[in-house]
Amino acid sequence: MDSAPDRQARAIRLGRRSIVALLLVSATGVAAFGWPLLAGSASGLAHSQDAPWLFAALLPLLLAVVVAAIADSGLDAKAIAMLGVLAAAGAALRPLGAGTAGIEPMFFLMVLSGRVLGPGFGFVLGAVSMFASALLTGGVGPWMPFQMLSMGWVAMGAGLLPGPDRLRGPREVLMLAGYGAAASLFYGTVMNLQGWPYIGSLATGVSFVPGDPVQENLARFVAYCLATSLGWDVPRAVVTVTATLALGPTVLKALRRATRRAAFDAPVTFGGQPPGKETPARR
Repeated sequence: MDSAPDRQARAIRLGRRSIVALLLVSATGVAAFGWPLLAGSASGLAHSQDAPWLFAALLPLLLAVVVAAIADSGLDAKAIAMLGVLAAAGAALRPLGAGTAGIEPMFFLMVLSGRVLGPGFGFVLGAVSMFASALLTGGVGPWMPFQMLSMGWVAMGAGLLPGPDRLRGPREVLMLAGYGAAASLFYGTVMNLQGWPYIGSLATGVSFVPGDPVQENLARFVAYCLATSLGWDVPRAVVTVTATLALGPTVLKALRRATRRAAFDAPVTFGGQPPGKETPARR
């Protein structure tokens, strides 16, 4: 007979309102990243003008995700404590590479945490970790809300990978390493969309041209990524894969042990008596 699956606890269980809030945040992010491709030639495309408004819009939406999660499943003190610890660890890992050639060791932790704790927790963790690291490193600017959203997507995607309760061992680590590589490249690519319109005034062969057909701008964007960011994206992917293969089994085991001890799925009871038993009345 097959053994029972090792069911993972979820610090945040997504309900209807949580899913709607996540979809709303993601739709806003897709529009924020992609609207320059559809803008007219006289629109004035500097993200420095729209990013503060996006920041003001995204933060309440991120808060709505947390509030919806509390309403749907209860984000208790244990989940908040774990979120704080992992966000602090992620924020501390990010400066270790000092921005050198895309060496960002926080990616592997976001991937593994999203895998163990689920997509809802992963999205909040990715966004909060990026926000904390920006405050820690002084990296606050118009790009920060884009970074928060992108990292939230990375960690959430890890929580949506197949086999969370059954897949274990080397196959799971290999899957996470492959996802980490793809997510590292994805993060660099979508963040390029945030900065790419800046170079329009340079009139180079890879510059964005407002009002040009989408396919022509996409061709320039691919050339821009290959020419400017590939040297950062590939090392980021290599570091993520290496850290996942080397440390993944240990970190996954530690995270799962912590979630078991936290007992997120355990019902809350009061008093010392087990459920179903009452203390005899005094005579």
